[in-house]
Amino acid sequence: MRLRLLAITGILACASACTEKPAAPAPDLKAMAPQPLQPLDGEQAFQVAPAPVFGEEPPAKVMRVVLGGGDFPLESAEAMKKLQEQAKGATVLLVALGDVYLAQAAAALQVLDEAEAQVWIQHPADARVAFPVLLRDEAAFQVWIDEPKLGKVRAIQRADGFELTTMIGKLPGADPNGPTVPVRGGQMDIATLRRGLGRLKDRFPKSEDACLVPSFGTEVQAIGRALSGFWSAAGEPIFSQVC
Repeated sequence: MRLRLLAITGILACASACTEKPAAPAPDLKAMAPQPLQPLDGEQAFQVAPAPVFGEEPPAKVMRVVLGGGDFPLESAEAMKKLQEQAKGATVLLVALGDVYLAQAAAALQVLDEAEAQVWIQHPADARVAFPVLLRDEAAFQVWIDEPKLGKVRAIQRADGFELTTMIGKLPGADPNGPTVPVRGGQMDIATLRRGLGRLKDRFPKSEDACLVPSFGTEVQAIGRALSGFWSAAGEPIFSQVC
């Protein structure tokens, strides 16, 4: 009986092993890379093309939080506690006044994240345009990066421009050693940013979300301007969600 059981077990094990499908080949990441953005020559390298302000109309009923003024001074711990109480589960429109940097606004953003508020950032030049964003802290952002999904599009915003990168690396620009979308004539190139993000979306059509990753030295108003590059037209985001 024991020998028969061993024989049957061996047959079942062999049948399982013999019918197991071979592992799928790993994707060719190099072949998946999108084409670089075309280099700009002559005066184009220093002039920024016109870029209409695209986004969405902010909600009619919203809690307006002014950074750099208003009822919630960024340097006040008591004000941040009050903000957390009032913003819990609310829809919040962030409006930046003057030179407020991300490093200064970080405490307020953390409070809004912990309060699970639905956050919108207003465009600094057009109060009729705003952008819904998902706030992620460093840990949550790393979890998102580590997800086994194609795409993972993000625009890293620095003083010298935007570096567009994905899970397979950076989208090259005119200068392979510089940012994908450099600052031109001292101004952000939103038109080229929009074109680069559109190209990445075309390359990874199943990629539903993307992230804007500003340096801590970035002005919040500059973040508002950059977010317009994630929209291809009024009310038409390139990605369904931006963090």
